[in-house]
Amino acid sequence: MSGDNFYFGDNVNMHGGTGNTGIVKHQTPAGPPSVDPALQAAVEELRRLVETLRGQVPAASAQAIDDSLPALTTDPGAAPQERHRALMAVAGIAATVGAVGQPALEAVNRILGLLGGQ
Repeated sequence: MSGDNFYFGDNVNMHGGTGNTGIVKHQTPAGPPSVDPALQAAVEELRRLVETLRGQVPAASAQAIDDSLPALTTDPGAAPQERHRALMAVAGIAATVGAVGQPALEAVNRILGLLGGQ
C-alpha cells in the first residue's frame, strides 16, 4: 500500500501556471460564542439577589460581594477559575446569613449546574 495517499483538511497541488490565487473558501469568521439564555437569566437573577443581600450583611461580607461582582458574568472571556471563586464566595456568604441568603445560594447552585459543576 505504498501508493495510498491520505489527506485530511485542505490539499492543494499546483504545477506551474500563472495567476494562482490560492484557496478561496468563502467562509465567514465565526461570531462571538452564544450564551445560553438560561445561564444569562440565572446570572442576572443572582446579581439582583446579591445586590439585595449586600445590604443585609456585615461590611466585610459586603466588600467580598463587591470584589466578586466583576466575575459574575456570562462573558466568554471570563476566566472560569475566577468565576468559580466568585460563585463560591457568594455561596459562602449566603450560607452564613441563613434564610435571608437562601435565594442567592440557590441561584449559585443553579448557575453551577448550568456550567457543569465548574
